[in-house]
Amino acid sequence: MNKGKLFVFTGPSGTGKGTILSEVLAAEPRLRVSVSATTRTPREGEIHGIHYWFMNHSTFEEKIAQNAFLEHACYVGNYYGTPEEPVNEQLDAGYDVILEIEVQGAMQIHDKRPDAVMIFVAPPSMEELEHRLYGRGTENSEKVAERLEQAKKELTYQKQFDYIIVNDTLSDAVFDLRSIIHAEHCRVEP
Repeated sequence: MNKGKLFVFTGPSGTGKGTILSEVLAAEPRLRVSVSATTRTPREGEIHGIHYWFMNHSTFEEKIAQNAFLEHACYVGNYYGTPEEPVNEQLDAGYDVILEIEVQGAMQIHDKRPDAVMIFVAPPSMEELEHRLYGRGTENSEKVAERLEQAKKELTYQKQFDYIIVNDTLSDAVFDLRSIIHAEHCRVEP
């Protein structure tokens, strides 16, 4: 069996990465999502080991010291990271693996794994991003303002990615991501 491909899927908070990815995962049987670790508090309905590996700050920092993450970042006061071993196991088994991670972590992957296909999700506008963040109803105005400031910084990294998906219409964004995955399997390897 051929080795799978590694896809890095990122963009500012509120751009719809999770929604797009859920749709694509339902349609792509050889695609696996990497479960990230985080120190943030679980949102309603999130399950440990399914949505994230939730851990406290000291445990996360121990794992950083053990070099157990493929990437890690601190974002809006919380750590996020991708455990390396499960990703490599899935790739070796022939599955494609997609990492839905923050922009800081994506840039670490960009440096460490030149084989990774880098995909950036952008909002159609900052006004729409603000509307989406408030519409989630999961954070107070101060946290939303922090996320919007962070988004402005993250949008400056777009040109360092292989692909950009503007999530204006969900069906188009899903089509774009599926097209990228299929195109990468048609690529002639050097």
